[in-house]
Amino acid sequence: MNEIAVIGKAALALSWAGIASIQPAPALAQSQPGDGFEVTRYALALTPDIPNKTLAGRETITLRITAEDVRLLSFSGNALIIDSAAVDGIPVAINQHGSLDFTLPHPRSRGRTVKLELAYHGRPARGFAGSQDLLYTSYFACDWMICAQERFGDKADFSLDLRVPAGMDTLSLGRMTAKRAGPEGSEIHGWKARRPYSPYLYGFAVGRFARASAKAGSADLTYLSDAADSADLKRRFAATPDMVAFLSDKAGVPLPNDGYSQLLVDGDEAQEAATYSVLGIEALPTKDGDPAEDWAIVHELAHQWWGNLITCATLKDFWLNEGITTFMTAAWKEHRYGRAAYEAELDIARERLAKARAKGFDKPLTWSGQYPSLGTRRAVQYSKGALFMEQLRTTIGDRAFWSGLRRYSRAHAGGTVTSIDLERAMETASGRDLSALFAEWVFGTSQGG
Repeated sequence: MNEIAVIGKAALALSWAGIASIQPAPALAQSQPGDGFEVTRYALALTPDIPNKTLAGRETITLRITAEDVRLLSFSGNALIIDSAAVDGIPVAINQHGSLDFTLPHPRSRGRTVKLELAYHGRPARGFAGSQDLLYTSYFACDWMICAQERFGDKADFSLDLRVPAGMDTLSLGRMTAKRAGPEGSEIHGWKARRPYSPYLYGFAVGRFARASAKAGSADLTYLSDAADSADLKRRFAATPDMVAFLSDKAGVPLPNDGYSQLLVDGDEAQEAATYSVLGIEALPTKDGDPAEDWAIVHELAHQWWGNLITCATLKDFWLNEGITTFMTAAWKEHRYGRAAYEAELDIARERLAKARAKGFDKPLTWSGQYPSLGTRRAVQYSKGALFMEQLRTTIGDRAFWSGLRRYSRAHAGGTVTSIDLERAMETASGRDLSALFAEWVFGTSQGG
């Protein structure tokens, strides 16, 4: 669009003086993204080019060193072009060989705080979607910014200044904190998350949106779309307040951040971010009150508790994010439509797991090996995870089960979890030793792993 500079000009505008002499670093020792440090804050200023699906930006990463003699800061690799990089004001060497590595000017010791300042531009290989007039991010945050994609346990503060054409609408984490005039007919919209979140949950959207709103207790609900009007948004998302009440009760924790937005777009998108979700029209029911199709809204909403507020520490325990939310989708259907709808939803999980088993593939929920396909991964982490939650409910009874889920959710709100945390909560609530059940389904110790 005319109001947004093309990438070449934006890159020049964002370049830092005196950094052009940086040369690529020589080959570095192998390091996994995120090793040796934890990020405490990401602060971004981005200029997205909506029709071209490109961006230019600056980013300041504040991090704490967690090991001795750290010489390298490693992040997930992506297709962005790094224009400059400095640590505590000192230019540093950049190396891209799968991961994105920055060589420190001198080793840093445990406990030190470091600021990595970056300027970059480019076209993300993944994570951008939309149309000529709409741009929204979809899952792969570390393709459009610099972060570590699979460091689920490293929650950090997040703020974002989006430079967009005047009159455009934006959406991101938390609340909009400021809107001010920018250069060349643009506006700068400032967004800030109210609590730390894992990087894979970061996102934003830019477009011209119809808007509707509702309340769920004291929480503000916002419905946005470039593909539907306000009346249609209210109709499609009419059940959201009841879903919030149901999930808040089962979690024992109110909706985080006192607000939640849903962005309705064309297609079949169903993706959660921290404090909002992106949902495609094709993923929503074609008629109101249809239990067979009523899943995407409640599944992504459930992630605001299980996945976003309470996050698996590593990918090994990813079933805690997806298995619980898949189960809670069935539990919502039971609450709204009755037991038959609950069983029908779990039957979908049973069918998906049966297909994986028919291909000779079934693993414990915490299995950390390679899956042959995304569908097979989901058959285990989503479907088998949901069926395990149903097995827990059957084994210990409703009262103990829901008490255990509330205990688990309250104890770890805002933090990270492993499967042991769920086992301990359920054992405390039920007064039973559940180690054999968890060994069979979760850890695989009774199956030889």
